[in-house]
Amino acid sequence: MADYYLWIKALHVISVIFWMAGMYMLPRLFIYHYPSAIGSEMSETMKLAERRLMRIIINPAMIATWLFGILLVFTLFPGLDGFGQAGWLHGKLTLVLGLSALHGMLSAWRKKFERDERPKTEKFFRMINEIGPVATIFIVILVIVKPF
Repeated sequence: MADYYLWIKALHVISVIFWMAGMYMLPRLFIYHYPSAIGSEMSETMKLAERRLMRIIINPAMIATWLFGILLVFTLFPGLDGFGQAGWLHGKLTLVLGLSALHGMLSAWRKKFERDERPKTEKFFRMINEIGPVATIFIVILVIVKPF
């Protein structure tokens, strides 16, 4: 598998880019959707955009990110030797688990918007919109700098 390391890494990074792009965009769509009148053309358009973003981009990209990430772990740590000493990777995995949980919450909120519910406030979604970028900053630092 070591022969494929760079390909796996490239596919992982590509998957992450798509996943994060969608994760940054979906809360922004919720912010735009929130003030629209229930049943209005704008509301129905936002529902369609949210559903397509989740099903066509975010969900497949998250699955690919996890798949290629797990392959990378087994490529970097054959037999998981040295995995326990890779503190940077443990930090990254913790943040990725958090992003995966956020993914699940975004999915649940999308379904509520689909049912014409407004699950949280517009201000809440503005704050949630910052979680992905901040987590991404820390993940990139952990992966590139490997501070521990």
